[in-house]
Formats: sequence, C-alpha cells, structure tokens
Amino acid sequence: MKKLNDIDLYFVTDSCLSRKGIISDVKSAVEAGCKIVQYREKNKSTKEMISEAVAIKKICEGKAVFLVNDRVDVAIAVDADGVHIGQSDISFEDARKILGDDKIIGLTVHNLDEAVDAERLGASYVGLAPIFETDTKEDIMVPCGVCMIEKVRQGVSLPIVAVGGISKDNIGDVIQAGADSVVCISAVVGSDDVFGEICECIKIIKENKSK
Repeated sequence: MKKLNDIDLYFVTDSCLSRKGIISDVKSAVEAGCKIVQYREKNKSTKEMISEAVAIKKICEGKAVFLVNDRVDVAIAVDADGVHIGQSDISFEDARKILGDDKIIGLTVHNLDEAVDAERLGASYVGLAPIFETDTKEDIMVPCGVCMIEKVRQGVSLPIVAVGGISKDNIGDVIQAGADSVVCISAVVGSDDVFGEICECIKIIKENKSK
C-alpha cells in the first residue's frame, strides 16, 4: 500500500465548478506538487467515468496517489490506488473485501466516535468533514469546526484530511489543529489559475506544519 505520511493538499475534482475541465485541473494539481488526487463524479455514466479515470491515472502515475470517490467498480476497472467512501456508501468491510488488502481506503467521518471506528476497521486515513460551511455537497451537515480536528487528532493515529469550506484564509488554523492534509475545492478549481492557487495552498500547509 502506498504511504500517506507526506500529503499536503488533497485534490478533489469537481466537474461542475471547474473552469478548464477536470483533466486540465488534475494536470495543474500534479504539476504543482499534489501528492494525492481523488476523482469525484456524481453526474456521468459509468463509461464516461472510466474514460476520465484512465486519463487521470496516467497523469498521476508515479507522481501522485490516485483514488476514486465512492465507485469501487470504477476503481477496479482502472486499477486505481484505492477509493474514498462515505458513511452511507458501500461499507468499509465490503470495500476491503472487494479491493483486497493492498488498496487505500479512506473514510469520511464527522466526529471522534466515527474516527475511532474507522481506525478500528483499518481505514487508511479519515476525511473529517465538514470543518466549515460549504456548498460543494448536497447533504450539508453542521460544521464541526477546528476543535473537532483537535479531538480526532488526540483520539486516532490515522492521517486526517480536513474537508469543507477550507481556503487559504483558514488553512493555517486547520493544520495547526492537527490535520495532515486539506481539501480546497471551490477555492482551487473555481479559480482561473488552478496551478497558482494550489502552489499557494501547499506553501501555506508546509509553513504551518513546520511551526
């Protein structure tokens, strides 16, 4: 299994918010130094998803971990590095049974109890969400805030990816609270300069990790 001990910005595609297309966005992310990329798509056919996933995998090859959101079948079809699943998606146990022991499986959690359970199950990392208010997901929950990052950091040893409403203005607080990585969707893919935005985000993350 690929290691996740040196991740900073966790890049997630969004075809609805992207200004230049997700393939262009992924190229920019990898060129900017992103070490992990998640393909997230809710509105396309399985055939279209597999085609895009193949293209993204080629871009990531040897440079970044490539994960597929939710769709274990697409991940298998393109031999992705793994998947990211939510609490209402396929169960972790079933995903592990299908994918085998060598694939990465990340799990979305919303509180300490779910994070502890994720570690017990053997998750590769947790995606803690939502930290702040966000409009990039339909099933919006009450933000848990940076205080929840601190609680989860004290309760589990897994890498923590902070998700939800994160931008350059609050990345520092999120990292200092204990997150290993952050997801910035709107702030990055909605920009005219995806490469530049990602470079700035990674710089802020690294600076705050070194404090």
